[in-house]
Amino acid sequence: MKHYIITGGAGFIGSNLIKTLIRKEPGVRITCIDNFDPFYPADIKEFNIRGFKDDPGFRLVDVDLAKVTAEELADLIPDKVDVIVHLAAKAGVRPSIENPLSYQQANVIGLQNMLDFAKLQGVRQFVFASSSSVYGINDHYPWKEEEKLMPISPYAMTKLAGEMLGHVYHKLFGIRFIALRFFTVYGPGQRPDLAIHKFMKNIIAGKSIMMFGDGSTSRDYTYVEDTVQGIIGSMHYDKTGYEIINLGNHYTITLKELIEAIENITGKRAIIDHQPDQPGDVPKTYADIAKAKALLGYDPKTQIQEGLKKFHEWFLQHEKMLVR
Repeated sequence: MKHYIITGGAGFIGSNLIKTLIRKEPGVRITCIDNFDPFYPADIKEFNIRGFKDDPGFRLVDVDLAKVTAEELADLIPDKVDVIVHLAAKAGVRPSIENPLSYQQANVIGLQNMLDFAKLQGVRQFVFASSSSVYGINDHYPWKEEEKLMPISPYAMTKLAGEMLGHVYHKLFGIRFIALRFFTVYGPGQRPDLAIHKFMKNIIAGKSIMMFGDGSTSRDYTYVEDTVQGIIGSMHYDKTGYEIINLGNHYTITLKELIEAIENITGKRAIIDHQPDQPGDVPKTYADIAKAKALLGYDPKTQIQEGLKKFHEWFLQHEKMLVR
């Protein structure tokens, strides 16, 4: 019986991952670590885990990974662990500029403590959620993993530091470390601070949405089920000891096109509040996913129109809880 630790497991990607693992691997044991950080309302995270929190194989550990030692974690989780998937982090480019120290504490020290726990407990497989933001401003599209990295926000810098910290622990202690660079993940359960969620909510309500810049910035939006497929592939990957892998959709659309697509799905026109470009934002993200296909069998299926439609259906179903 496999035992996985999923940190940040009550969040958007983590809860979708746990739900899929429970469905695909009957009898699996999952320890979810989440401290219900007030970055967004805790009741949304409670809502995320409602479908499996009573599953006999599921356990929730509420601790702040930046403040707990490896030894304390080992006391809380003494059982053998097969894989750690470290999704827990302070998210958001713009807030990281306002409070960079808190991002260092959560994203670097928190990872350090989990790696020390893995070393102490003999966990050999460690999957880390990195970010496309590490590429920074780079016009060599689509981005390959070996590109020169020039992050332009404290958040992106913490993710790059995490990749390098994983390399250290692989070399020193033999931990297999797989860093997955996520590209703008969206879908049911998406955090309320992210653009697609905010746009959908405000357009439906007839409220304005903020458009930063002229709408020409573009993103490689990746549907959460595709991202989860890539994470699960990395949990079972065993060919090499250290890898950095893009998990995107190899498909980019502009901010204007995204807004138009949401207008078409909701049947309502957006009220645009034009704002200047934001510090820390990159003009474009675009993933080369050849490596993910070759190593993980990664094969994203969901294009933006289908994914937005699914998100819209989920949003309407749970609108009372989401609109506040």
